[in-house]
Amino acid sequence: MNRNHPVLWTPDQNFIRQSHLWRYQQWLRDSKELIFSGYRALWEWSVMEKEAFWESLIEFFDVKLHSPPVKTFSGDEMPGARWFEGATLNYSEHIFRNMNQGQTALIAVREEGEAVHISRVQLEKETAAVRTFLLAQGVQKGDHVAGYLPNIPEALVVFLAVNSLGAVWSCCSPDFGAATVINRFSQIEPVFFFAADSYVYNGKTISRADEISAIEKSLPGLKKTVVIPCSGSSISDNKNRVLWKDVLGAKCEPLQFEAVDFNHPIWVLYSSGTTGKPKAIVHSHGGMLLEHLKYLHFHNDVHAGEHFFWFTTTGWMMWNFLQASMLAGAVPVLYDGNPARPDLNRLWSLAAELPIHHFGTSAPYLTACMKQNLNPGNDLDLSKLRSIGSTGAPLPPEAFDWVYSHVSRDVWLCSMSGGTDVCTAFVGGNPMKEVRRGLIQERALGCSLRAYDDDGNEITGSLGEMVIDTPMPCMPVEFKNDKGFERYRSSYFEKFPGKWCHGDWIRLFSDGSLIIQGRSDATLNRKGIRIGTAEIYAVTDSIAGVKESLIINIEKADGNDHMPLFVVSDGKTDMDELEEVIKNELRARCSPRHVPDQIIEVPGIPYTLSGKKMEIPVKKLLMGMSAEKEMNEEAVRNPEALEYFKKLSGKF
Repeated sequence: MNRNHPVLWTPDQNFIRQSHLWRYQQWLRDSKELIFSGYRALWEWSVMEKEAFWESLIEFFDVKLHSPPVKTFSGDEMPGARWFEGATLNYSEHIFRNMNQGQTALIAVREEGEAVHISRVQLEKETAAVRTFLLAQGVQKGDHVAGYLPNIPEALVVFLAVNSLGAVWSCCSPDFGAATVINRFSQIEPVFFFAADSYVYNGKTISRADEISAIEKSLPGLKKTVVIPCSGSSISDNKNRVLWKDVLGAKCEPLQFEAVDFNHPIWVLYSSGTTGKPKAIVHSHGGMLLEHLKYLHFHNDVHAGEHFFWFTTTGWMMWNFLQASMLAGAVPVLYDGNPARPDLNRLWSLAAELPIHHFGTSAPYLTACMKQNLNPGNDLDLSKLRSIGSTGAPLPPEAFDWVYSHVSRDVWLCSMSGGTDVCTAFVGGNPMKEVRRGLIQERALGCSLRAYDDDGNEITGSLGEMVIDTPMPCMPVEFKNDKGFERYRSSYFEKFPGKWCHGDWIRLFSDGSLIIQGRSDATLNRKGIRIGTAEIYAVTDSIAGVKESLIINIEKADGNDHMPLFVVSDGKTDMDELEEVIKNELRARCSPRHVPDQIIEVPGIPYTLSGKKMEIPVKKLLMGMSAEKEMNEEAVRNPEALEYFKKLSGKF
């Protein structure tokens, strides 16, 4: 393993001893008389003694409980486990308790604008104003409030206000179409709606007036809509609409916080919904608070006053994770717009100018920078950059190389993986361990993650299913409208009853490091040999003439299979030559089994709204299944890319 994954970065003793993880270990030694030989021993304790571990976080982070728990944990079965019953708290209260004590609370940047610094005073005042307004309108604890907002300060203000009341937040990005939003919000029946009249992307202002009207009509329980005029226009053309300035302009009460049960809903997030109605996933106040405190401190090592950035929209769980950086006293950097305007150096330039200490993005973004031969470390001053976070897809080894050769030799590269299901990462960074090429460093504390074979046996070093075998507080409280937890159980617990099967193939090594090798439901089964799709993409992503690719394997009734690779080329490289390069690279770097039976040039690869390749829906199309039956096209980010695949339906 070490020969194939050489060390690219090693933390020095100063980096280690200033980390929160080091401080936590010293605190455990001094206050609990618990001494661990290293991270592996600490991790083992955190999952074997889960009650003691999660209790220790409440003490270590000085979590404010308005009433103590009657019991730390009950019901070891999943789903159904309950954490800290009887304890009451408020997530938003901890944001303000831990907020950066300096002048700036957050930084917001528009696509072509200058950075705007929002002070703590302004943020608290606006949050109090929205809270006062909602109370006056009769919004109560447990009510649902929805947003249709870009990644702008107003979205954070509304979330903090809604959360302070104990109401439940849910948000969609304004690049979602009306039907997509209605599919989601109709499941939660919101009483209030906050909507931006428009958003800006790639230099264009896109009105949302028609979409807002359609959404309002589909939600009969709405009391009012608050319109945030992002384009300077006004669409408050009926009695049930209020302008944002009028909400902020009214007299308001001082900011207060409603203490709610540990397991009280905090927000509703949604699955992609490409093959049916999206799952409305409900998380808890206490579960999210403890998980975000843990991950951002121990696995991202975020410190007070640092600038924390993640490129995201409000429709991705990383938006919630970005705001959570304030729990560590950090200053979140919000970016709204096209990250490649005027070019891919836009975000790296921000990292130099602000500066950004923790730079979060997706694996495809880093891969795109690599393919364009960007050299931000040479062109810009990135000396303040401490970490680069990557998620959303497996990060290919070549992107690791690019980061350390073209961004910084000294940066800590934290590849991580989790999901909307838990609004965090199961696996990610360890500030006390080296970074190896192509590997995620560790399993997160408190996450008893294993690799299982098909028979439910734990395995090491071989390809297996990612399984979590003990409960975590961040697991969903429920899915909306899910009688008897039927959909919840079928989503995670059917393959290995009582154990969370996440649907990812992983290769877990003996030292705790691992590789995510694609979704298990999209596995390429080549005559009995399983191949993760990420293995293919790690190669194709590194080939200069390939912009995007999608691999599918279709099993035949006679026992044979056919594996086509769909490629979006750069338009410059001869396709015959590109095919040969792809085949040769896959054969040399993987195996002959990895070589596709056919390479087909296509105009585009379809993605979900959250940026996942649509491997399973495309496979079903190619096998002749009806697009109307097998997928919800409103949940496709680029539905025009599907048209080509529809024409291929049944031809394989």
